[in-house]
Amino acid sequence: MELLKNKIAAFIVMATIMCSSIGCSKDKDDTPANTSHKLVFKAEASSGSSLNTVVYGYDNSLTSVSSLSGTTWTSPEITAPANASVASVIMNAIGANASSTLKVQVYVDGVLKKEGNSAGTALSATAQFNLR
Repeated sequence: MELLKNKIAAFIVMATIMCSSIGCSKDKDDTPANTSHKLVFKAEASSGSSLNTVVYGYDNSLTSVSSLSGTTWTSPEITAPANASVASVIMNAIGANASSTLKVQVYVDGVLKKEGNSAGTALSATAQFNLR
């Protein structure tokens, strides 16, 4: 009887190991092919606030714009190559009062992917999206 229990236990262990290794095999790669991406960055501050400086782009290919004004800003569309890793935007603004807000957004291929927010009189918002 003990021998039968040991054989059954050994069979269960072997079957579990075999099923685990088969279940872990990768039959198909569902990740999309690496392609370039169209990036657009946007910012919006609450009424009475003033946008100041922005740094935007991908990886180490960044653009800095200073002396902005107004409450809205949109970057020109840029193309990130297929090997780009991260799209990011950092915006500074001056709030009109303590309840002022700043929102920055990252759009990839026309779709909003990431948003960052800030509140107060010294506004600084950041958003980053992993492109891979």
